[in-house]
Amino acid sequence: MISKDKTSKNKHDYTSLAPQYTFSETLEAQLQEIESNPTVLQMADARKGKASDPHRPYYHFIDSENMLNDPNGFCYWQGRWHLFYQAYPPEDSRRAHWGHAISDDLIHWRDLPYAIYPNPEEESYSGGALVEKDRVVVVYHGTKVGNMAAVSHDPLLLNWEKLSGKPIIPFAREDEPPLPYGIYDPCIWKKDETYYCLNGGILPHAPSGKHIRANYLFRSKDLAHWEYLHQFVEGDLFTRVGDDGSCPYFFPIGDRHILLIYSHLSGGQYLLGDYDQKSDKFLATAHGLFNFGPSNPSGLHAPSATPDGKGGIIVIFNMNPGKPSVNKDAFVNKIWGQIMTLPRHLTLDENNELKMEPAGDIESLRYGQQQIAKTVLPANQEVILEKIEGNAMELIIELDPKDAPMVEVNVLRSPNKEEFTRITFFNKRGFKYQKPLPNLNSSVNVISSALAIPIRHESVISIDTSYSSILPEVLSRAPESAPVVIESNERLQLHIFIDRSVIEVFVNKKQCVAVRVYPGRKDSTGVSLRAQGQAAELSSLHCWQMKNIYE
Repeated sequence: MISKDKTSKNKHDYTSLAPQYTFSETLEAQLQEIESNPTVLQMADARKGKASDPHRPYYHFIDSENMLNDPNGFCYWQGRWHLFYQAYPPEDSRRAHWGHAISDDLIHWRDLPYAIYPNPEEESYSGGALVEKDRVVVVYHGTKVGNMAAVSHDPLLLNWEKLSGKPIIPFAREDEPPLPYGIYDPCIWKKDETYYCLNGGILPHAPSGKHIRANYLFRSKDLAHWEYLHQFVEGDLFTRVGDDGSCPYFFPIGDRHILLIYSHLSGGQYLLGDYDQKSDKFLATAHGLFNFGPSNPSGLHAPSATPDGKGGIIVIFNMNPGKPSVNKDAFVNKIWGQIMTLPRHLTLDENNELKMEPAGDIESLRYGQQQIAKTVLPANQEVILEKIEGNAMELIIELDPKDAPMVEVNVLRSPNKEEFTRITFFNKRGFKYQKPLPNLNSSVNVISSALAIPIRHESVISIDTSYSSILPEVLSRAPESAPVVIESNERLQLHIFIDRSVIEVFVNKKQCVAVRVYPGRKDSTGVSLRAQGQAAELSSLHCWQMKNIYE
C-alpha cells in the first residue's frame, strides 16, 4: 500500500508471469469465453482443493488461489457489482495483481480472470474506480513508478488498457528534490468536466517524528496531465498521531461527504464533513472508527467503497488473519489468510450520524430457521440454547437488558466451554456526553444550564476472543470494543454473522464489530446467553444456517 520508491527511469521489465487473455466485447461472447478460460478453471480447481479447510468461510468472499490483500475499485457497472482486490496468482505469487470477481446481489461472487497486471509497475497496488457513461476508469498505485490509470468499457470489465503505458503521477527522479505530496493509494471522482485524484499520504517532517495523516489532491482535464492542488482535509482534530491516510475513498453521503481511510496504526476509519467545491477542500466535522484496536492480528483492514445510487455508500473491507502468515517469498498455492467482510451499507440518520447495516441478498443464504420466543434471562445464570448451534449461521437477537449492567451472547461454544467467543453488551458503561450548550454570557449560567441538559450515555459492544481457540498457533487479540448509543425507547438488536473463522456483529444499525476466530474443536458450535447482576429479557431470537456460496 505505501511505497516510497523513487526512480529516474523504469529500467526493469516487470511483465507478469501469469497468463493474460483478451476477450470479446459483447456480453454473450464474454460469458461463453469465461466458462472455458484456463485461469477461471484453475481458480475453480483451487477452490475445490481448499474446501476441506475447517476455517475457510462459506459466505464471505475469499481468493480462490492464494492470499488476498486490499479490496480495490469496488463499483457497479451494467447491472453487476465488481470487486477488485490485490491478488497473487500462483504463476507470479510474489507480486500483487488485481483480482476480479462479480456479483448480482453482493453475496454470491463469481471469479473472473485477473484484471490489472503489473508492468511498467513492479506491483499493482490499491486504487479506486470511477464509473462513467461509457467506461470505467481506475487509478491505482504502481510500485516503483507512481500512480497509474487504466480504462475498460466492455460488459464484464475484462479488457483493460493502461493510459499512456506510464504513470500519470510519477515519483520524483533521483536527481530531483523530494515532492511536496505523497503518491500512493489514489481514488478518483469527477466534478463538472474535471477529474480529481486524491492520494493517500502522511505529513513530511511531523514535529513528533511520527506519521500525521495527510491526503493530497490533484486535478486533470484529460486523465493524463495532473496538477497538484493542496492537502485536502481541513479541521481534522480526530485522527491520531501515528495515523496515515491510506486507501482513501471520498463520496457524498446524504447531504454531506465522507472520507474513508485506512491507517496502518489504527485501522479503518472515516471523516464526515462538508466539501467546499470552490476551494476543493474537505472540512471534517465528525469521525468514527471501523475497528477498535490494531488491524493485526484478526482485525479489519482496508476499505473499498462505491455509491449506492440513492445517497448512501456500499463499502467492503478485507480482514487480517489471526494465525501466522507465510512469508511472501515462500508463497505456495495452498496458503490463504485474509478474507473480505460482508458488504456494509452506510447512510446518515436524521442527526447526520452514520448508520451501518449488512448489504446484499442475505436472505438467499438462509435455511433451517429456528426461533425462540420471549424468555427471562435470570441473573448470573448462563442459559444454553439447545438446538441453536452451528459455525456458519446468522442470528438476530432482540434483548431488553433492563437494569442488567451486562448481557452476553456466547457463540462457537464447545459443550464444556473449552472454547467460546463472547459477545458482550455493556449497558450504559461507556462515555457520557452532553449536547452543545447555547452561547451564554457567564460561567455561572453555563454551569447551571448544564445541569438541565440531557446526557447522552454510550453503551459498549465487545467481542472477546480470549477463549475462542485452543490451537497453539492462534494469535491473541485484545477484546474489540466499540461505543454505541441505545436510546431508552429502543430494544437492543444484535445481528450476528458467524462464518467459520469470522464473526461480524451489527448493533441496531448503528455500529459493527468484527474479528477473526479459529476454533480448534469440531464441537465448538453452541450458543448461550447470560445476564450479569440482574435479570434481563430475551424478546426474540431468530437463527438460520447459511449456505456455502461456493457450492
